[in-house]
Amino acid sequence: MKYQGSCHCQAIRFEIEAPEIIEADLCNCSICSKSGFLHLILPLSKFKLLSGEEAIATYTFNTGVAKHTFCRHCGVKPFYTPRSNPDGIDINVNCLDTPPIAINVTEFDGKNWEQHADTLAHKSQEP
Repeated sequence: MKYQGSCHCQAIRFEIEAPEIIEADLCNCSICSKSGFLHLILPLSKFKLLSGEEAIATYTFNTGVAKHTFCRHCGVKPFYTPRSNPDGIDINVNCLDTPPIAINVTEFDGKNWEQHADTLAHKSQEP
């Protein structure tokens, strides 16, 4: 199924291909908790940036592997390159313009990322 999404001001617009019922992860790490990010990790081939490349700013910390991208105008982070899946893309389900018919949410212990990151590795692989 195709979904379109955007940041708050819609300067950044994107499209993804994902299942009708979304399997999302709710992470308790500091950046995810503070930004309200609800994770949907996909293969990069399932993502298309429609507009707004010039509006994207990037923030990195710690190992620098994760590329936290956000809109330089409204500050919303609609997607990013996750440390757990640097070959994929992580979509903020809250930024989808049309909500999925159902979302199954699994809690992820990102505070203890090193012990649990391997449980996410398969999510950026092609089916």
